[in-house]
Amino acid sequence: MEILIICALVLVGLLLMVVEMLLIPGFGVAGLGSIAAFGYANYYAFTELGNLAGFITLFASLVSAILVITFVLRSRAIDKLGLNKKIDSTVASEASKQVKVGDTGVAVTRLALIGNALINDHIIEVKSCDGFLDENTPIIVERIIEKVIMVKKNA
Repeated sequence: MEILIICALVLVGLLLMVVEMLLIPGFGVAGLGSIAAFGYANYYAFTELGNLAGFITLFASLVSAILVITFVLRSRAIDKLGLNKKIDSTVASEASKQVKVGDTGVAVTRLALIGNALINDHIIEVKSCDGFLDENTPIIVERIIEKVIMVKKNA
């Protein structure tokens, strides 16, 4: 009966380890349950069946855990769950590509360093060089750095 309990605990530990790796990774409850099942199986084997059975259980637990981890990682199950889409879009829109240094406009929203502005009849995201600017403040495009449009207050 003791051997059946130990085998059941090791199997529960393996099952919870697979659940942690595939179904709810990073959540931790299944991983902690797996560690607890393995730990109690080994503790039970040492206390109820003696040192030899305890070391056999410990060795069997380690080997079975390594085999299950190897099997799960070599199977394509993790690849199927992973994100494989390549993102090739950019932040810049067609409207922001038409903006040049020196263009004028007006702040549509409050520019708390970043906000929206109306430039060349297009609403685009801009960054303020002058700090905070209230909405409806006239602005001018000072520079464009890596598709970030930097504006300042137009005096």
